[in-house]
Amino acid sequence: MIITKTELATFPDLDHAAGSIILVDKPKGWTSFDVVAKVRRMMSRYYKVKRFKVGHTGTLDPLATGLLILCIGRATKRIVEFMDQEKEYKGTITFGQSTASYDLETEVVDTFPTAHLTEEIVTEATKAFTGDFMQLPPVFSAKQVDGKRAYESAREGKEVKVSPAMVNVSQFELTAFRWPEVDFLVRCSKGTYIRSLAHDLGKAVDSGAHLSALRRTASGEFRVQEAVTVEEIRSVLPLDRT
Repeated sequence: MIITKTELATFPDLDHAAGSIILVDKPKGWTSFDVVAKVRRMMSRYYKVKRFKVGHTGTLDPLATGLLILCIGRATKRIVEFMDQEKEYKGTITFGQSTASYDLETEVVDTFPTAHLTEEIVTEATKAFTGDFMQLPPVFSAKQVDGKRAYESAREGKEVKVSPAMVNVSQFELTAFRWPEVDFLVRCSKGTYIRSLAHDLGKAVDSGAHLSALRRTASGEFRVQEAVTVEEIRSVLPLDRT
């Protein structure tokens, strides 16, 4: 059973141990694991089960919002299937400033000129970041480096060397220009870092850039408009149940 806004009322009556899937709209400031943990706790208390098996199908950074697919019970066997789906994102890139994390998690470390930038220049530069290409992940990422998450070492001020990986971007469209901000739509494979796209695009146009807003709008056939919020889940699983 795949639970969307339409089916949310049926959530309490389902056999989740047998397997269910719920589309969640992750709020800004939460990690993907925060969402998993919150839903697991609510379900465990409501159904009076010690621990439900719950997993997500692709990490969203804390500053990002949008579609997070949760697999429950036996449906966790489908996590890899959903992770392999193409994802769609909408967001904003800010030019003229770069950060160590390539987004707003860390402070601005460098500023760059932007007077030379035009819609034509930036649009043309996106062509280098479509199709298959090798992408270097941010050092502030969950990539494993020497047995640790890269971001753990980066936050300790240690030098981190990450390896590039092959990614695919089937669409990179710039949708609005409000200099120094530019809105975009990206469709891409799993493992693609939108933060790296923003950072690398800034370098490609002889400036700098960072990701200033991000929302996952689709994963495979599922769209964020179908997703429910954590509060909506709470509304059908009241924690004062006796």
